Amino acid sequence: MGALMLQGTGSDVGKSVLVAGLCRALSNRGLRVLPFKPQNMSNNAAVTEDGGEIGRAQALQAMACRAEPHTDMNPVLLKPQADHTSQLIVHGRVRGTLGAGNFRTKRASLLPEVLESWQRLRARCDIVMVEGAGSPAEINLRAGDIANMGFARAADVPVVLVGDIDRGGVIAALAGTRTVLDTQDAAMIRGFIINKFRGDPALFTDGYRQIEILSGWRGFGVVPWLHATARLPSEDGVTLERPASSGTGRLKIACPILPRISNFDDLDPLKLEPLVELVMVPPGQPIPADTALIILPGSKASIADLAALRAEGWDIDILAHHRQGGAILGLCGGYQMLGRKIADPDGFEGPPGTADGLGLLDVETRLGPQKQLRAVSGEALGARFTGYEMHIGETDGPGASLAFARLDDGKMEGVIAPSGLVMGSYVHGLLTSADLRHALLQRLGGAGGGADYGASVDAALDTIADELEQHLDVDALMALAGEPGGGRA
Repeated sequence: MGALMLQGTGSDVGKSVLVAGLCRALSNRGLRVLPFKPQNMSNNAAVTEDGGEIGRAQALQAMACRAEPHTDMNPVLLKPQADHTSQLIVHGRVRGTLGAGNFRTKRASLLPEVLESWQRLRARCDIVMVEGAGSPAEINLRAGDIANMGFARAADVPVVLVGDIDRGGVIAALAGTRTVLDTQDAAMIRGFIINKFRGDPALFTDGYRQIEILSGWRGFGVVPWLHATARLPSEDGVTLERPASSGTGRLKIACPILPRISNFDDLDPLKLEPLVELVMVPPGQPIPADTALIILPGSKASIADLAALRAEGWDIDILAHHRQGGAILGLCGGYQMLGRKIADPDGFEGPPGTADGLGLLDVETRLGPQKQLRAVSGEALGARFTGYEMHIGETDGPGASLAFARLDDGKMEGVIAPSGLVMGSYVHGLLTSADLRHALLQRLGGAGGGADYGASVDAALDTIADELEQHLDVDALMALAGEPGGGRA
């Protein structure tokens, strides 16, 4: 069984997309492919078929492989929360809460469990595409590493290094990585890929050869800027560091970027709607006064993010929007914030405490140790939807008598205010339903375009796969991976 690992010269060099694209390209060749990331850090996560959670990127990569997401695809997941700690997820389940220093000392002990998942995946497919995290050049983090070279050497997986030419300095980034690695780690790297190139690749021919000379590694190709990436689900918070409006429609939908925002890919389907302008509001900016709908997104630490929301003055904007008859939708943590109180007496998401909510829904939330992880389907606003729940805490109160949704198992879910203008739900992925988007936009005086979000993502994966086949030596990559069919003409 074959395997290949993509590592990067830094974060956000495009490893996740390249792995997804190669997964789809190899799947299109008729191979059984599965993705793997030993350790991820992200508050964007997805529920798996075996009832756990993994990083959103690995769920997308599973889709690229035409496979169901499974906890073995991302055995260790860190979800940053309040007070500089992270929730530790192992094999899809909460293992505890760790500080940065504690994780550095503990992570090596997780390698056997990582390798267990790795071996199970290898037995299920022809080739495993592995994604590293951050960069192996961070040699200060090398001791106990399980995300990059620590895993690659333990599992004996060849590595290809990805450099991002768009950010500049790619020659130094690749050659410099070769310089700082120790001999055994450097021996695991067999080549490099140049990613995010704008313009004519022929202009970089000399630079490409210089990297080969300086590093001693062969190049596998130059990948152009992949415009189809914009149609993929958002993977992590790096994308929010460059906030911008999406679309130019007459219905403005605004979402404040909270410090611990999670699962913000919930909003991605709105980018398909021609009538919608989606505005991600960064800190320091007010929520636009002409907004038709404010969405409060998920949060890894609801009380801490509620305090941050107030510190930004966004609570004033939200309450003024409500007084003027504007619509508000809270998802997961955002739903909790719309209630009267959030209580965390045992400190599951940060220091123990209780906070007053925005008071727009007549419910209260109490956070607890049990984490709800399940796929759901049902009906809301008169439209069908599918999605998943991923939260801790129970929300209840007089307002719950008017539910937002009815699930197919008969459970009433979420809350809608008597005015119909304030809604809250624990269901992630609601907006992937074209019918539900249409129903929601109708409430704002518009209409949905009917685009199928899943089909859009699938088509984007095929487009990316086609471009990688054109610009990378995929046959050589397969041969490197040890795939029996690799290297064929």
